[in-house]
Amino acid sequence: MNLSYFLGANSYRGFYSLYDDFVSAPMIDRLYIIKGGAGCGKSSFMKTIADAANEAGQDVERIICSGDPDSLDGIFIPGLRIAYVDGTAPHAAVPITSKKA
Repeated sequence: MNLSYFLGANSYRGFYSLYDDFVSAPMIDRLYIIKGGAGCGKSSFMKTIADAANEAGQDVERIICSGDPDSLDGIFIPGLRIAYVDGTAPHAAVPITSKKA
């Protein structure tokens, strides 16, 4: 199954974002944050990974960029518990580490 979502939209109240709720620690084992300049291939890289996962029989959730619907802001592969996100502005993602006792 291949699902696509928008996590942000312009509304009458301004920009509405669900980016912070895209994936959470209980849902994933690995989160890859991809950073780079505009046009360097972040979205193409994620599309390639998503296509390969689909070909391998994995379900993939694709997060479509609300500003450019031809681009991806992220992908989530639930069966592998892996997510990839574009970590550059305007949806900057910063890794948060936790200490285990």
